[in-house]
Amino acid sequence: MKKYLSILALLVSLHGKAQVQNFYDRANIQTIEVFFSFSDWDVQLDAAVATDTYLIADSVRINGVKFDSCGVKYKGNSSYNPTNQKNPLHIELDQIKGNQDYQGYTDIKLQNGYKDPSMIREVLSYAVLEQYMDCPKANFANVYVNGTYRGIYSSAESINNTFNANHYHQSGDTYFKCNPIGGAGPGSSVSPDLKFISMDSSAYANGYELRSTYGWNRLVDLINTLNNDFTNIESKLDIDRAIWMLAYNNVLVNLDSYSGAFRQNYYLTWDNNFRFVPTVWDLNMSFGGFPGGTGSGTLTPSTLDPMSNSTSAIHPLIVKILGNPMYKRMYMAHVRTMVQEMFANDFYLTIANQLRTTIDATVNLDPYKFYTYAQFQNSLTTAVTGTGGPGGGASIPGIQALMSARVSYFNSNANYLLVAPTIDSYSSSVTSPNYNQTITINATCSNESTVYLGYRTNHTLKFNRVQMFDDGNHNDGAPGDHVYGVDALVNGAVFEYYIYVENANAGLFSPLRAEHEFHTLTVLIPFPTVGSVLVNEVVASNGTSALDQNGENDDWIELYNTTSSPIDLAGMYLSDDALNLTKWSFPVPTILPANGFLIVWADNDLFQSGLHAGFKLNSSGESVLLSNGTTIYDQVNFGVQTTDVAYSRCPDGGATFAYVTPTFFASNNCNASVEFTNFEVSVFPNPFDQQVTIEMDEQLPTTIRITDINGKVLLEESITSPEWIIHTANWSNGMYILSLQNERGLMSMKLVK
Repeated sequence: MKKYLSILALLVSLHGKAQVQNFYDRANIQTIEVFFSFSDWDVQLDAAVATDTYLIADSVRINGVKFDSCGVKYKGNSSYNPTNQKNPLHIELDQIKGNQDYQGYTDIKLQNGYKDPSMIREVLSYAVLEQYMDCPKANFANVYVNGTYRGIYSSAESINNTFNANHYHQSGDTYFKCNPIGGAGPGSSVSPDLKFISMDSSAYANGYELRSTYGWNRLVDLINTLNNDFTNIESKLDIDRAIWMLAYNNVLVNLDSYSGAFRQNYYLTWDNNFRFVPTVWDLNMSFGGFPGGTGSGTLTPSTLDPMSNSTSAIHPLIVKILGNPMYKRMYMAHVRTMVQEMFANDFYLTIANQLRTTIDATVNLDPYKFYTYAQFQNSLTTAVTGTGGPGGGASIPGIQALMSARVSYFNSNANYLLVAPTIDSYSSSVTSPNYNQTITINATCSNESTVYLGYRTNHTLKFNRVQMFDDGNHNDGAPGDHVYGVDALVNGAVFEYYIYVENANAGLFSPLRAEHEFHTLTVLIPFPTVGSVLVNEVVASNGTSALDQNGENDDWIELYNTTSSPIDLAGMYLSDDALNLTKWSFPVPTILPANGFLIVWADNDLFQSGLHAGFKLNSSGESVLLSNGTTIYDQVNFGVQTTDVAYSRCPDGGATFAYVTPTFFASNNCNASVEFTNFEVSVFPNPFDQQVTIEMDEQLPTTIRITDINGKVLLEESITSPEWIIHTANWSNGMYILSLQNERGLMSMKLVK
């Protein structure tokens, strides 16, 4: 009895410590409690696996915070078994009540420790991966069902629209989970291997799971380009992240992945640069825990060659990347960086031992763990044979023993030992350039043949890679002095850059973790003065006027720059309370373009990326205040708002306000009418594909403006005939806002491609 009480006290203590922690804080174990109204929940969850459906739990508590009517189901392929007492779980907090989330998270993915005596493989693997790629956060949770402790689970962030918005700056657009429908294995008819089958998208349906409403043609286009037009691959795929993914899989012997026999467990997400970005997923069998091998012959994990599958018939991404001399050199540069930063100096062991200390007591108490506590304690140095865990199979290596052997192997591998150039120094001609200033980036190198600069002027854009020169004509000094130079225009809010240098054998990045990390120059943009920035438009009851990057119709505030120069709003505040001017601060940097607009979503959702203020607006009327925290720069007081009617300055930046049709991220509509009068307009087809036709019953000077749901202007022009055709073949699928304005008024409508 005393022993039982001490265990209970320990779990309660751990529960209490977790309450105030970030949900994915690795230093603390979260507590997740699931409550069903029935006792045979395990039987019902097993039955629901066949139809991949959720049971509805009465409630779920996360660190003491209660959520009603949540969806719960078992998940997993090989890690799930109806005879298990501890199966992986997927919890959807918003399955029934769509407004439920915990710290912005709605999907909870819990792994059961299958095939992992160490219990830390997944969390440790993501802790390494996050240094080099965008990836899910991960940590641990104690799980209870109907008041009974079920054990400790690893918890990994779900890859969903919120994840995509936070990392790839869009949501609701195309993304695929690259796992075969029905599970991987030798019997799978199609694998997500990116092999070209045909231009018919139905040929790929069993190998890839579409998680959005559209995108099959984009996937087929990517696969066709990879296999048949590889010179254009960078227009379809974030090639640097693909290279990082393959390098990571190889170094960590993560073969339940694209690099293994089943070519799975990754996502492809369409970003705002109109290309796919790969995201690594499902790392519970990393560090040599996957028994399926590479798909190309026998395997010894400690000596997995970095050129593994370079001639494989079933791994076209690996074949194409390693067959390209530059990409191969970049790949080996990433391999060297990971080996040297994480494993040669045993840095990963510091993380591993911290994780082991965090979960040690709860692993000992876990009633349904697959391995013994002694095996957990010895899991860094001692392998466990197939009989030591569920399902039998190959030996699971000790993590430290494997990675020490990997380091020794790499130090004797011919490709790893190829000598790369060095970057002795790099610099900018201006350390803090002004907006729209041209600068020179220089790099001094040794043992090099070619040097490149990658740069971008907006964090959401892809890097533009250009060659640097040592010819004496690019502010680079004397020809042949190993000092390289190239000019770049600083025409954005930031200037982020990296250097890549190579010779015939090997390459090197600066910083080493590029493109994930980069050098940054501070761009000098004026701070606002009173009157230079105004609250231009307020919508406190948003129905269909605009959607944020998560597809939500939140209230919004539009700011307007009254000057002909860009302005940095960092250090400024928005509020709806004159007694608390610092409710929400603009992040660094926040650039308001010259004579331009900026949208802030008033949704009190600080966990979303972008500009989401820490307050909501009241459609019954209130105030919006712009200040520096002490001095009010602008204050707008509005009354009762009806849905999709804006309180707007007329004209932009003027002193007069009117209730008019919203003009999201555009010049305000200052006509009292919210629709055309005595003027007929037809817009067809809608939804559209190759073109949109606008027909008017008479010819009037009319301005047309089309924006995407994030406010980006795609088209703005004057209509010069009663019938006007807009060609849209190159537009991405999604929703757009069309605005037509003339002397009769303004009309806005949604268009869908």
